[in-house]
Amino acid sequence: MAYIMLGLAIAVEVVGTSLLKATDGFTKLWPTVGVLAAYTLAFVFMAQSVKEVPVGVAYAMWSGLGTAAIVAIGAVFLGEPLSVLKVVGVSLVIAGVVVLNLGGAH
Repeated sequence: MAYIMLGLAIAVEVVGTSLLKATDGFTKLWPTVGVLAAYTLAFVFMAQSVKEVPVGVAYAMWSGLGTAAIVAIGAVFLGEPLSVLKVVGVSLVIAGVVVLNLGGAH
């Protein structure tokens, strides 16, 4: 159940981050409300997950997988450029998360 909570934390944080541009610097009400609600839920789910998952592992997964998802969303939906270097960097982040989990950190 802890990893489900962590997955929800990652998903909701990615939604919130994806909405940041739409807030126009927090000047548009509903996108701002969406960002704040998503981040609040993300922290609630994260707090639940770290009851069982070590904080280092949970945070590495949250930041690593969230970063990879945001890069993909930026490229596909927000028209952000995707370079070979960016793909290599994200691949290294994901590899680090995998190694951390395989290394017996939990």
